[in-house]
Amino acid sequence: MFSFLCHNRVSCFTHCCRELELALTPYDVLRLRLATGLSSTELHDRYIIEELDPEDVFPRYYLTMVDDGKASCVFVNARGCQIYRHRPGACRTYPLGRGTRREQDRVSEQFILLRETHCQGFQEKAVHTVESFMKSQELEPFNRFNDRLTAITQHPQIKEGKQLTDAQRTLYKLALYDLDSFRSQLNDKHIASPLDIPEGVFEDDERLLEFGLDFIEKQFFDR
Repeated sequence: MFSFLCHNRVSCFTHCCRELELALTPYDVLRLRLATGLSSTELHDRYIIEELDPEDVFPRYYLTMVDDGKASCVFVNARGCQIYRHRPGACRTYPLGRGTRREQDRVSEQFILLRETHCQGFQEKAVHTVESFMKSQELEPFNRFNDRLTAITQHPQIKEGKQLTDAQRTLYKLALYDLDSFRSQLNDKHIASPLDIPEGVFEDDERLLEFGLDFIEKQFFDR
């Protein structure tokens, strides 16, 4: 059990939206597209930073921060989050931190409570369990897609040291983080699919992302 509530009357309102590295998952990007009305390609050009260090197997994606001396989130202003309905999963989960580990076909999860000194939300009277807080923040689809991603990022072949080619990293970005381009290239047969493409999948972004996850897992590990 823990007490926490964030609202625009706490003195630290939006402080947690500054000076942070906000990593984005594929489902985060899907929701940001809905929030902004931009295509996935436009979203990458305007708001997403791609990083790949020498020790990384997969590229990492971060939300752009504003160069205002506070490294503020590009979507926050004095009134708060301008894309609140579609805000990323990490924003919803705070002040919890959620870690996952995949063992065979099972995902185990572990939570920590982040008590940062600036945060006044812990002084509020709203009481939560982990389960009630996640439900209140509508985290189910975020966690479901993130857990599905672990089948790729924590695949046994990755744990055994498998490295990706540049072409595979490009395909990883395309299928999971650039859905509009993925849809177009599949539809125009510019890329071959190792799986049958389900009917109607191009009309539903969540179904397309689910297909993209299956596509990448099949491409990378089933040959």
